[in-house]
Amino acid sequence: MTAAPGTAQEPAQVQAAPAPSLAPTMAGCVVLVTAERRSAELAAALERRGAAVRHAPSLSMVPHTDDAELLRATLALLAEPPDVVVITTGIGFRGWVEAADAHGLADRLVAVLAAARLVARGPKARGALQAAGLRPDWVAESETSAEIAEALLDDGVAGLRIAVQHHGAGADGLDEAFRAAGADVLSLVVYRWGPPRDPEAVAASARATAAGEIDAVVFTSAPGAAAWLEAGDRAGVGDAVRDRLRHGGALAAAVGPVTARPLRERGIEPLVPDRGRLGSLVRALVGHFGGLTVLDTAAGPLQVHRGAAVLDGRVLPLSPSGLEVLRLLAARTGGVVTRAEVLQVLPGDSRDPHTAEVAVGRLREAVGRDLVRTVVKRGYRLELAEGVSRA
Repeated sequence: MTAAPGTAQEPAQVQAAPAPSLAPTMAGCVVLVTAERRSAELAAALERRGAAVRHAPSLSMVPHTDDAELLRATLALLAEPPDVVVITTGIGFRGWVEAADAHGLADRLVAVLAAARLVARGPKARGALQAAGLRPDWVAESETSAEIAEALLDDGVAGLRIAVQHHGAGADGLDEAFRAAGADVLSLVVYRWGPPRDPEAVAASARATAAGEIDAVVFTSAPGAAAWLEAGDRAGVGDAVRDRLRHGGALAAAVGPVTARPLRERGIEPLVPDRGRLGSLVRALVGHFGGLTVLDTAAGPLQVHRGAAVLDGRVLPLSPSGLEVLRLLAARTGGVVTRAEVLQVLPGDSRDPHTAEVAVGRLREAVGRDLVRTVVKRGYRLELAEGVSRA
């Protein structure tokens, strides 16, 4: 249609393509996030995969701009410039410069750093230095503190003044290694840990884990992991928590090997991604829960988690009773479940076969009538895909 003279042609409305939806791999899984920093980002990534997320930060952070100890260390560095500066994280370095800028010291700090030998732990630290107009002299491509320690100790550090920028607790062994080799070490921690803002929430999260309400506990720092376990001890459930995390009742997940250390010291072997990134941690969790038992049924792949069931990529609208009946049927992998066995997983103490029939009927309404088959005079079973052997 042609626009009338003197009138503007309305531009065509282009609708944005809908964002691709993620498979609800973690539907029904309850994940406890124990970190304060970036917890919203981590929770959002898990929730997009169907997880229910609870928050109980085991420590609080002292913001770098308000950290008197960081200011004191920065002034000490400016008063006595270092020979070598180790930058361990990009976000930590940027936070350090921001804190210095808040006190009018950023230009002096950058000038002092430019005169030192700059060592970066990985590409993110290198990128942060470059963004500040600085050029690193050496980069540990493995992104490990061990590579930095090896390189500097091989060169010799006796008599040198070395500043190490840490992010968080600073428990990576660099300070101790350089001091033992004769260096004068100045440690700069960009944010510091404080007590939890809600100690009762942390204690409650430990009790919930001990009671079997949590499927996975996620840790992003070593001090946070240690503090959460200690909170469980104070709440009187430490042994129960460790037992569940050790024996598969709940999964512990740590962002990297340093974070995993307090867990391993207590006999807990956590899930650790190949790279110490939140995205890698989420992918590791998705891979773990996605790798749990999948039953190939006539209606598609079926996974039954503790709090939900997913059939062919769709979260099923099940009541708690329906979920328990489906879990029973799935555990039998196509074998027959009797009415008496159905009654055992239903609430109450009914022994009326009609109660089992009603429960199965409601389950069929939610999952589709062709998935749950009646075996005459015997009970019920799931209809498996062709070629899948029954138990």
